[in-house]
Amino acid sequence: MLVFLRIRNLAVLEKAELEFPAGFSAVTGETGAGKSVLLGALGLLAGRRADRDAIRRGGEELSVEGGVQLPDPLPIDAWLAEQGLPSCEEGLLLIQRSVHRERAGRILVNGSATTLARLQELGQHWLDIHGPGEAQSLFSERKQLELLDSYAKNGPLLERYGETFRRWKALLSRAEELRTARRLGPDEVEFLRAQVDKIERAKLSEDTIAALERDFSRLESARELISGASNLAGRISGNRGLCALLAELVNDARRLSRLDAGLGELASRIDSASIELSDIAEDYARAARECSFDERTAKTLRERMELWMELKRKYGPDARTVNARGAELKARIEEQGDIEGRIEQALKEADALLRELRRIGGELCTRREEAAHELGEKSGGLLARLGFKSAKLRVEVFREDAPREYGDSACRIVFAPNPGMPPRPLAKIASSGELARVMLAIKTVLAEADSTPVLVFDEVDANVGGEAAVEVGKELAGLGARHQVFAVTHLPQVAALASAHFLVQKTQLEDDTQVTISPLHGERERRVAELARMLGDRHSKQAVEHAQSLLETVK
Repeated sequence: MLVFLRIRNLAVLEKAELEFPAGFSAVTGETGAGKSVLLGALGLLAGRRADRDAIRRGGEELSVEGGVQLPDPLPIDAWLAEQGLPSCEEGLLLIQRSVHRERAGRILVNGSATTLARLQELGQHWLDIHGPGEAQSLFSERKQLELLDSYAKNGPLLERYGETFRRWKALLSRAEELRTARRLGPDEVEFLRAQVDKIERAKLSEDTIAALERDFSRLESARELISGASNLAGRISGNRGLCALLAELVNDARRLSRLDAGLGELASRIDSASIELSDIAEDYARAARECSFDERTAKTLRERMELWMELKRKYGPDARTVNARGAELKARIEEQGDIEGRIEQALKEADALLRELRRIGGELCTRREEAAHELGEKSGGLLARLGFKSAKLRVEVFREDAPREYGDSACRIVFAPNPGMPPRPLAKIASSGELARVMLAIKTVLAEADSTPVLVFDEVDANVGGEAAVEVGKELAGLGARHQVFAVTHLPQVAALASAHFLVQKTQLEDDTQVTISPLHGERERRVAELARMLGDRHSKQAVEHAQSLLETVK
């Protein structure tokens, strides 16, 4: 359940800090008072896109913060862990969102920054908003099927069906591509074979290319390397080189050390330098020998480098890309050899998948038929309590002529509001009040199977009145026993049945407009006054008495 909500600078609301109880809460206020601000704040926490125009005039930033106490935090904690977000402490999910006029906004979940896409996905786990326009969505048979599948808990089965359907369609597309593909001529096949042969002959890998480029670089620089290394070796160890000069110095140093024993160490150091220079000269001589390439080796290196440069220019910058292209060319050549066989194989595999599709689709259809009967019965019973004394509502499941991405069956909700009328599709219902009550009945039944903790109904009771309004309130209150329910309503019969009541008020000043949201459930006189206003006149004695009786009836 939503435990608290803090709002700053949203639309015409400067500041609000609200705490919410469990059960059914009504939200009321004059038309145009700004009840949508509360829904807008919840929508922002659930990932709806933010508009900078929603920032209050004169403010630089709007912010919304909410805490959701989860009845079972394990599923959301598992999802949070997958996204790299902190888990909920003691089952409390904390969400903060800000929208700035000049810079990018910020989204925090349990104190850690995240993206709008993740917030939208998270919102589906804890909040479900049913707005006034949603009833119109019931006209769509696809929407009706989604509701039916939701009630039947067909999600896992639909995923299996969808994966099989995508594989089946891919095989059919592959067979069609092979059937309509242009056949290669003999010269084209021969050219492709030559290209594949070049790629295979090159034996490309990251290591072989690195070694080839290193050896080729040495080959290109061989003359300069041999000349330079040989020259250095000669200048160090030649007849007139450093080593010959040091040999004379060593003799002189040893003679002096015989005259003065203290100079012996210096003689040894000159001797060591002579030995070190001799070793260096040998290393340069060896380097010169190693840089020398025989004519055959040099030719092979150049041919390999030319082949690599050609393949790189044609097919890609690295070994992986070139080898992948080679595999594609090879597959294309093989396809030319047995196109009809490959078409036959693809169609054979597609037929096997079609049989599996039919099997899963049959199971899906059976589950839909069972759920449709149950959904129709329960919704019809609710409609009777919502003022349709003899209405008939059915969910008809029928088979499609071919598999679709959603199955090989679909559904249609048909409704007859009055006796003697044949059931017709919902799109044929003229009254928006009737449609609103049908929507409420279906949503109420669906909520029984829904684990979403917070449900919001925005004027779902529009165009409903009289005894039906009382039944609407009772159904919302009943939902409040299993979910936390918020209902934006204009009906006093509905508001009186709520265990909590929030009033939205707008005050228009000379140069500003302010909105406040305040709880009434702890202040009986204010609540009676608001119900009397909803009945027509807060100053009317009869309206006040009626409002009091509504509250007494709830007790």
